[in-house]
This record gives sequence, structure tokens and C-alpha cells, in this order.
Amino acid sequence: MRTLLRGATVVDGTESPRYRADVLLDDGVIASIGGDGTADRVIDADGLVLSPGFIDMHAHSDLQILTDPAHLAKISQGVTTELLGQDGLSYAPVDDAALAVLRRKIAGWNSDPQDFDFSWRSVGEYLDRLDRGIAGNAAYLVPHGVVRALVCGWDDVPASAADVEAMQRIIRTAMEQGAVGMSAGLTYTPGMYADNSELLALCRTVGELGGFFAPHHRSYGKGALEAYAEMIDLTTRAGCPLHLSHATLNFGPNKGRAGELITMLDDALAAGADITLDTYPYLPGATTLSAILPSWSSAGGHTATLDRLRDPAALARIREDLEVHGSDGCHGVVAEWETIEISGVANPALGHAVGRTIGQLAEGKDPFDVCVELLLADDLGTGILQHVGHEENVQAIMRHARHTGGSDGLLVGAKPHPRAWGTFPRYLGHYCRDLGMFSLEECIGHLTGRAAARLRLRERGLVREGYAADLVLFDPEVVADTATFADPAQPAAGIPYVIVNGELAIEDSHRTDALAGRALRRRPDGSTS
Repeated sequence: MRTLLRGATVVDGTESPRYRADVLLDDGVIASIGGDGTADRVIDADGLVLSPGFIDMHAHSDLQILTDPAHLAKISQGVTTELLGQDGLSYAPVDDAALAVLRRKIAGWNSDPQDFDFSWRSVGEYLDRLDRGIAGNAAYLVPHGVVRALVCGWDDVPASAADVEAMQRIIRTAMEQGAVGMSAGLTYTPGMYADNSELLALCRTVGELGGFFAPHHRSYGKGALEAYAEMIDLTTRAGCPLHLSHATLNFGPNKGRAGELITMLDDALAAGADITLDTYPYLPGATTLSAILPSWSSAGGHTATLDRLRDPAALARIREDLEVHGSDGCHGVVAEWETIEISGVANPALGHAVGRTIGQLAEGKDPFDVCVELLLADDLGTGILQHVGHEENVQAIMRHARHTGGSDGLLVGAKPHPRAWGTFPRYLGHYCRDLGMFSLEECIGHLTGRAAARLRLRERGLVREGYAADLVLFDPEVVADTATFADPAQPAAGIPYVIVNGELAIEDSHRTDALAGRALRRRPDGSTS
């Protein structure tokens, strides 16, 4: 079907000035801009901005994109491409044993549907599953933590030279099957057990294949700036491009320190480093409650962690790390129970806890004891928000010239972080229009063209003739996030049309039944298509 978008204000993703044009779509691509042509369908785009579809550079939709085909959270805010496999933990490549652990370990990110067909094991098979029909497009990072578990297990053990070579082979195979790079979760087990010699070798492999490294680095709290510097040095020595995941400076020690990070980035870029970053436009972070535990307590996996939570001697040590020293799982910062809000539970009987902080749940009891009771009762499946952000840091970092948008959105739980539904309209409405932090052209560039360049997308990610028709039509005066912390699962306002590979996924602000997305795979030349 040939579709004409008549009279659109085109903001093409290159950060060039906007212009008005008719845009013709045919056979899934942008057939012409500004030319004549007959069409089967005409959409009146007068007063609307036409931009490339937004690219979510840090998504946790690895299962939700399959179990919830409508995928309204992302499609309704104009996201047409997501980058999955984040934070070193996802569902491919796996064997049966690793999959069983992962399903429980990251249930707080993706849930653990019992009747779901987990028939894939390799990255290629996972991407093939996506190609059966998904709402938007998806690229994939091979997750370092899973690769390490396949070779070294889940315990705190050093990787031998033979282990590193085995991991390199797995990563090479995953990238040959389509992964665009490697992620890592260096405050999550088992990724946090990797030393820099291991990471250096793996990043060299990734760089040689034209991919990039996207780490959740070793600290976003105490020691955050040192952790950023560590990743810059590591990837520079490896010759591997670096994409800094959710590049925030949270927690008390980092208040007002964004300028130091920006100087570090600019100095590295001036010296020739290849660095990009993503952020979400909110203050609180989100993870699982079990993630704040000290790393030693999570060694050996899920069952071993639960056993330690029942052992008085181990509990005393966990308490000391959380409340005295600062747990490495909590970024080296002492747990502040009033900042940790329950966003979702796996056990429905614990629903009363959702929306309340650990401090509020304690009600005169010891907050640490309440935390432990909740972890045990919920089989470690509890999701949390951490209210630890600083607005001045958020704004300073999002202005950076290599910044892209990433939601880091978790789509499960009764009250997940609203960034899963609101990240991209919040950039456009609150920060661009209302606060005037960017021109519209600059903002769209952050959310589309810059991310497309990092992913090395081939003929996708810009409004350009011959490019894939992944497009958004929105009203620049109306677009806004409506998702709130109290009511997070709310679609964006002011985005009446979203197009994926030429098919309308949102039409007149309503979800169609189209599932036109597909897996975007790394090619032998390093490009992605």
C-alpha cells in the first residue's frame, strides 16, 4: 500500500533545519520526499512533525516484546527500534541450566511466564523468534554475564586464559549470528566477578567485529566517576567503541558532579575515543531489591542467595555491608531505606507492599529485617525504585553532544518506573518544548540519528528517500508523557501516528494489530540491517 503523508513538518534526524514536505511511503520504505505520486491512503500531516521513529538505546523488553505483542508501552511513545540484551543479563545464548537460573534471576525485570515457549538457545535462534512478529524492531547485545556463567559458572572465580578464549568464541558466534555488541552488568552477578584483563580481551573481540561495548559499570554511586574512567580506559586500550548505559550520577556523593563527567568525556573524545551514552529523563532509578545485596551473598546463584538470607551469620554480614560499609550491589552507598520503593512483586500476596518504601513498610520494625522478609517471601522477585537522582546532573548530561535516549524501562510490576512509557515524549514535551533545553531538531537528533549512527543502521533511522519507513507523526504543542509514578502505564499524548516498516502501528492515536517489526542483525561489514 502506498501512503502519502501530506504537508508534514519534517525533522529528519540529522539536526538540520526542519522543512515542509509531502512524504510518500511504498513497500516499507520512504519512496519520495517532496515529489508527486499517487497513493492508496493519504494522512493529513498539517501541523504535525514527521521524524524518524525513536530508538531506545537501553531497553529491557526482551520477553515483553514477545509475550505482549501490542507492546503499547513503547509503540505509543514512538519507539520503533529497541536495543535489548542489556546489563549483561538476558536470555541468549543459553543452555538449559543457565536459562533456568536466568528465568528466576531476572524475573523482576521481565517476569517468568510459566507457559511461555523458551525454545531458543542461541542468539540467532532468539533473533529468529523475534522475526515471527513483533511490534517494533529490535537489535541485541550479547550479555557478558550470561557468557561468563556458561564458561565459569555463577560463582566468584577468576577466568583462566582458556576460559577467556571460550568466552571470546561464544561472543564471536553471537555477533556472527547478529548481535551488535556486548553488554555487561558489573554490579550484577556474575558480571561483577570479571576483572579488567577479562573484559579487555572480550572488548577486543567485540571491536574487531565492528561492535561496541555497553557496560552497566562498577558503580553509579560512590566511585561513579572512577568507574566511568575505568570503562573509558578499558575500551580505549581494547580499540572498542564505548556506549555508556544509563549514564547517570545518582546518590548523595554525586550531587552537582556532572561537570566532572562531561569534562572526562570531552577529554577522551578529543583524544580520539569513540564514546556515546544514553540517559532517561527522570530522577529515580529502578532495579530489583536483590540487586542491592553485596556481591558475595549472591555467589552461586538464586538458591544459594536464599540460603544466606536464612543463615544468621551470613545475615549479620549482609546487614553490615548494607548499613555500615555500603554494599557493592548498592553502588558502594549505605542503603537508605526511605528511598527504596517497591514497584512490583512476583508473589501476589505481597501486593500491599507496592508503592511503599522499605522504611514505610517497617512501621516500627527493623527495615533491614523487613527487606529480608520481603526477599524471602517473594523469591527474590521484587522490583524497586530508588529515589536518589539529582535534576542538575540529569539536565547537564542529557545536553552532551554524544547523548542518546534510553528508557531503561522495566515493563512488569504493578507500579513500574514511568520511564518505560514516558521517556521519549518527556524529552520532547518537558525538556525540549517546556524548558527549552534543545531546539526540536537537536532533540530529535538525540533520539534518532545519533542512536542510528551508534548502531550503524543501514538505510534506517533518518527521514531520507530509500530508508525504511520507521516514522513518527506528533503534535509538537501537545506531545507529553502522561505516565506518572502513581499511574505509570499510560500512553503518550500528542502522538497520533507511528509507522514501523511502512505499516501503521498507531493510527489516530489507537493501536492497530500490525506486527511489522523485525530483528536488526549485525552484518559481516559491521553494519546493522
